[in-house]
Amino acid sequence: MHRTQDTTTGTATMDTATAEVTTDAGLLQLLWLASPALPVGGFSYSEGLEAAVEAGHVDGEASASDWITDQLHLSLARSDLPVVASALTAWREGDHARLQALNAWVLQTRETRELRQQTEQMGRSLAEWARSLGELGDGLADRLMAARLDPPSYPVACACALASRPGPARQALLAFAFGWAENMVQAAIKSVPLGQGAGQRILARLSRHIPGAVDHALTLGDTERQAFTPGLAILSARHETQYSRLFRS
Repeated sequence: MHRTQDTTTGTATMDTATAEVTTDAGLLQLLWLASPALPVGGFSYSEGLEAAVEAGHVDGEASASDWITDQLHLSLARSDLPVVASALTAWREGDHARLQALNAWVLQTRETRELRQQTEQMGRSLAEWARSLGELGDGLADRLMAARLDPPSYPVACACALASRPGPARQALLAFAFGWAENMVQAAIKSVPLGQGAGQRILARLSRHIPGAVDHALTLGDTERQAFTPGLAILSARHETQYSRLFRS
C-alpha cells in the first residue's frame, strides 16, 4: 500500500500563510505610521485650534467636535488626503517629477507661516526618523533623498513610508487621517481643556466621518484639489502673535 502526498494542498496552505503574514505586516506598518508616538512632532501643533479656543469659537466638547470634523472635511479631505493618494502612486512608480510637483503644491498652499513651518518640520523629522531606522527602514531614507524634495512636506514624505507597504490607497489614507485626528483630539484636550472621556467621544465621532472624507479625497484630481479655508488662515495668523499658547500652530 502506497501513501501519496497532496502537494497541491500543501502549496495552497503555504501560500495562505505567506499572504496572512504579509497582510499582518502591512497592518502593523499602518498602525505604526498612524501612531502619535511617531517622532515627527505632530503633538506640538493644534493647526489653528488653540487660536479658535482663544477667540471663543471652541469652548467645550460639542464645539471642539464640530470644529475638528469641519476641518477634516473642509481642509484635510480636500488637500492633504488627495496629495497623499497621488503621492502614493508616484512613489510606487518612482516618478520624482510628480512628487516634486505635489510637494511644491503643499508648500505653496500653506496659508500662514506657522502652517508651512509645521509641514516642513514634520517632513524633515520623518526623514530623520527614516535615517535612524537604518536597514530596518527598507530603503525609506534613500527613497526620500533620491526624490530631491527641498524640503519634504509631511504629506508627501508620509506617503513615501505608506507606499512601502502593500495594499490599496484607501487603507493608507485611513491611517493618515486617523493619526491626524488623534493629534487634533489631544490638542483639544489640552487647549479647551477637556477630559479624556470627552476626547474619546470626539474621536469616536471622527471615526465615523473619516471613511467618507477618505472616499471623497480619492475622487479628487489635480484640478479639484484645493486648500482654501480663509477663516482658519486668519486664526492661524493671529496665533503667531497670541500672548499665551501651548502649541506651535
